[in-house]
Amino acid sequence: MTSPLRAPRQQRPAPDEPPIDIRQFIDGASGLLGGAANVIMQLANRPVGYGVVESPVESGNVMIHPIKRLRTTITYLAVALMGSEEDRAAYREAVNTSHRQVRSAPGSAVRYNAFDPKLQLWVAACLYWGAQDLYERMHGPMSEADADAFYHYSARLGTTLQMREEMWPPNRAAFGAYWTENLARTRIDPHIAAYFDDLIDLRMLPRPLQLPFARVHRFFVIGLLPQHLRDEMGMTWTPRQDRLLAHTLRAIGAGSALLPAPIRVLPINIYLMDMRLRRRLGLKLV
Repeated sequence: MTSPLRAPRQQRPAPDEPPIDIRQFIDGASGLLGGAANVIMQLANRPVGYGVVESPVESGNVMIHPIKRLRTTITYLAVALMGSEEDRAAYREAVNTSHRQVRSAPGSAVRYNAFDPKLQLWVAACLYWGAQDLYERMHGPMSEADADAFYHYSARLGTTLQMREEMWPPNRAAFGAYWTENLARTRIDPHIAAYFDDLIDLRMLPRPLQLPFARVHRFFVIGLLPQHLRDEMGMTWTPRQDRLLAHTLRAIGAGSALLPAPIRVLPINIYLMDMRLRRRLGLKLV
């Protein structure tokens, strides 16, 4: 029986299509719900965190340009997961232009370089872990075949930049060991924690938007963080809150499963179309 993840052997994917239908694992809602928690996971690796907080690239600062930063981030995910090799090469070059400026200064408390493939591996690992965790919270466990296929495909989250494919742990068991070891090493110092508090409480938004949504946003962020990072942030999370989160995500997942794929993956497919249009028009991609 042919796996639902693979095209029959006699068929070949079109040049601009990924080799598997990754759309079955993508919920646009999950990206919006889990985005800030995933950023915290990524930036809890101190070189990544300091690289973002100290970055001289003002256009990429979420506290100054939240809409632009959202577009850049979702476009990267769209290109990495659903883009062609041509899309990925073009976006890699655009991101590299910004990343060339992100490196530690002589007086920085932490050494970092945005081109460090080990740091990119950590970011890709966070993106994969968060996507897989949210998918299963919303839809239930993946089959072993689906979980393996999704895992191997997710290497694109790193290889779309400078992470070499052989750096991606060879299987899910190896990834689990990598994740456990490196998550335990994460530390959130006061400098980075202050940035996280601003992010969680949506302080980059106008106050009329911040007030009604900040509390709900904080609930989802705390609930989707690994316990180690809740402890690092001094956050509390009760069994009652965990049950409420579980019921909420399953309800969202049930509704999402009824939608046609092009609707379910919104806005990721729209951002991919936007990137391709910008490229044709010669506009900046990042």
